[in-house]
Amino acid sequence: MLDDFINQFWPSTIDGLALGAIYALLALGYTMVYGVLRLINFAHADIFMVGTFAALWTARSMGVSDVGGFALIGVVVLMAVVAGTVAGGGAMLLEATAYRPLRKKGASRLAALISAIGASIFIQQLMGTVGVRWIFGTSKEGGKLDVNEHFKDLSNVVDTGGIVIRNDQLIIFVGAVLMMVALDQFVNRTRLGRGIRSTAQDPETAVLMGVNIDRVVSATFLVGGIMAGVAAALYFLRFETTNYFVGFLLGIKAFTAAVLGGIGNIRGALAGGFTLGLLEMYGSSIFGSQWRDVVAFTLLILVLMFRPTGILGESLQRARA
Repeated sequence: MLDDFINQFWPSTIDGLALGAIYALLALGYTMVYGVLRLINFAHADIFMVGTFAALWTARSMGVSDVGGFALIGVVVLMAVVAGTVAGGGAMLLEATAYRPLRKKGASRLAALISAIGASIFIQQLMGTVGVRWIFGTSKEGGKLDVNEHFKDLSNVVDTGGIVIRNDQLIIFVGAVLMMVALDQFVNRTRLGRGIRSTAQDPETAVLMGVNIDRVVSATFLVGGIMAGVAAALYFLRFETTNYFVGFLLGIKAFTAAVLGGIGNIRGALAGGFTLGLLEMYGSSIFGSQWRDVVAFTLLILVLMFRPTGILGESLQRARA
């Protein structure tokens, strides 16, 4: 096992960083909503799923086939824009229909949690029927769409000293990092970002200072949805497959990444995503790929047992978006 780990160290590291970048982008939606509303938005993974359908629709509409080089970057950017727009709009619609009415009536967090689960099931079933017809114009058994026809012309951009990096892996990592930097700057430097942080820290005082809570919550869902949409485009670039339940397992892993980094902390979600991606791939090289999910959920259990505040160690009661 140790020999396999050593031999596969660099490929596992590259794959782990690419996978971790997707986890991190998706984890941002969980951690931002929790920071503002103290709510785990279980329907967030399904917003990601909608984004994968949007990315697939974009690729098929453009007639993309064996694209590579700078054209590949352009296609990925367009997929990210479309998927981010659809997912962001979907997240705002989700907040307006599933959460805001409950918040206005002062409903308990348990009611919001039940609403999130119901919304998740609704979106899954809707995309399992309507979404597949949207892409192919017909139904498809199981709602699973394995395409594998748009990004066959992938090439190595680095191939030296046993380190091989494909162009899709580089695009995923760089694209995710750019989105993370943009989000960090938005939250820390813009007026709306300061409103999000103040609401996360003390909503009552934020209202007294003139912060529009509804606007802040809508913006939080919008930003989280956009991040999920971009993650969906990068996921589709990497795996070129989707289905109406694709967000289930990936969403749980993204939530694991958020907890690992420190739920409610944006930079913690980033650290947790990359850490989870690396540990998954390292675990696969040691124990075999069939144990990859076991490694992820074992890590979640260990974190909850021994360091529930996550990597950055921020108290949940004082967590900030």
